[in-house]
Amino acid sequence: MQGMKIEVVRHLFTFIILCLVQVLVLNHINILGCATPLLYVYFIMLFRRGYPKWAVLAWSFAIGLCVDVFSNTPGVGAASATLLGLLQPYLLGLFTQRDSPDDMKPTMKEFGTTRYVYYTVICVVVFNLVFFSIESFSFFNWLQWAKNIGGSSALTAILIIVIENFRKR
Repeated sequence: MQGMKIEVVRHLFTFIILCLVQVLVLNHINILGCATPLLYVYFIMLFRRGYPKWAVLAWSFAIGLCVDVFSNTPGVGAASATLLGLLQPYLLGLFTQRDSPDDMKPTMKEFGTTRYVYYTVICVVVFNLVFFSIESFSFFNWLQWAKNIGGSSALTAILIIVIENFRKR
């Protein structure tokens, strides 16, 4: 029971830090008009294997909604984060071995570099695909849509991998 309380406090701390960084810093970065880092995806990726699926969904919706409120993107982040929260346990299952423990955390140290990079890229691309599809809500300017997805996915994945490299040490 004590371990669960500590885990919730850690998630809350990570939640607050990533929300603040996203809203105060990263939302103001727009490289070449198409690459904005959406680092709060990292929060959803951090849930351990065996974490209750309803809790992953609740946390994912909460971080998406929190970023939406302060970023003036009504519902876009919440919908994208909730969908990724729904898919995260299954995506995590693709990269974990069957005999790995239920409390295994998805880190570069646990997965190895190659599998972690694949996990990161898939999660980030799924999130950005949904995010920018809802945001544009049309395919009239599909080239800009594709640039936004590609640029933001690349920038976000690079940031997550850099952060994970520092955590690994």
